[in-house]
Amino acid sequence: MIYPERFSNLPEYAFPRLRALLDAHAPGGEVVHMSIGEPRHPMPPFVGKVLQEALAGFGKYPVNEGTPALLDAITAWLMRRYGVTLTPERVMALNGTREGLFNLALALCPEAKRGARPVVLTPNPFYQVYAVAAAAVGAEPRFVPATAATGHLPDYAALPPEVLDRVALAYVCSPANPQGAVASRTYWAELLALAERHDFRIIADECYSEIWRDAPPPGLLEVAAETGADPERVLVVHSLSKRSNLPGLRSGFIAGGAESIRRIRQLRNYAGAPLPEPLQAVAAAVWDDEAHVAANRALYHEKYRIADAVLDGVPGYAAPPAGFFLWLPVADGEAAALKLWRETGVRALPGAYLSRDTETGNPGKGFIRVAMVAAALEFRDGLTRLRDCLYT
Repeated sequence: MIYPERFSNLPEYAFPRLRALLDAHAPGGEVVHMSIGEPRHPMPPFVGKVLQEALAGFGKYPVNEGTPALLDAITAWLMRRYGVTLTPERVMALNGTREGLFNLALALCPEAKRGARPVVLTPNPFYQVYAVAAAAVGAEPRFVPATAATGHLPDYAALPPEVLDRVALAYVCSPANPQGAVASRTYWAELLALAERHDFRIIADECYSEIWRDAPPPGLLEVAAETGADPERVLVVHSLSKRSNLPGLRSGFIAGGAESIRRIRQLRNYAGAPLPEPLQAVAAAVWDDEAHVAANRALYHEKYRIADAVLDGVPGYAAPPAGFFLWLPVADGEAAALKLWRETGVRALPGAYLSRDTETGNPGKGFIRVAMVAAALEFRDGLTRLRDCLYT
């Protein structure tokens, strides 16, 4: 049999790779799961009631681009959160944001740029769907270090002009997974200017935007509006998974220029899996409510304080300004994760599993990622065990 080559060089996905590393060994204590970014705070209390009232919608095919009620709720939230006014034609509902991050490349990456193979930029470390999206469209993925030296965000402007001229899409995650770094207004404005000079689109993965310590992270849409950028250069992706503790709802959206959204809608008309209408009804109600978001953020604030107290004095510990991951320095991420599991039962993810090897090395090799998703007491216990095992 003949198989396609385009996905043949993908490494094993992070979590099967983690199971292969750890599961042959007995845990050294009661298991604490800190490897997967699956929110475990309560979902909004009204979800069940809204779903019950909308159950009849399971009896018909759902609206592909999103029901009018859902699109209205999303555009109203974008106005409240970012001060931007978008018509529903500039928004599309998603069956999970990973789908959108992948399909944006299918819909918008050209077959060639300046007569050559197009380039898709991604931070390194990064959410792995960015790389598989580039592979699916035959683009050249360029993994750009996002390290302490660059503020844990990719410095795309440092790339050679001949590379930038071939760039079709540039992915940026803010707040960043895994480091929690936040793109400032200046960062977004400079990236927009770079995109204008070299004619490429920016895809902003803003799925952690509502989990922050001191101030709400600025969004690409609002900076684009402030600077008068071409709306077609800007695509933003948001989710209810982290904001509202609803990862199983599989609900998010893309917002951007009208023509870009038209093209992604056209692709999904043929190949998409729209969200069932009862779930769209739930999503609309959740986007309309901010009380549960504030309550959720308060729980993360408590865990930020716990992390700062437990890890005070740990060399290289940097308190994340946003998101719910800790990016902790170690000598070797795989060795540290295995030691931690075998001696304490705490499960963490080696940073190299979120990164790619480049000519300058793997920027995640000397880190582990710790998800701050457990309840406060369990989180404190797991983090204390981790500190005592790896740093004392």
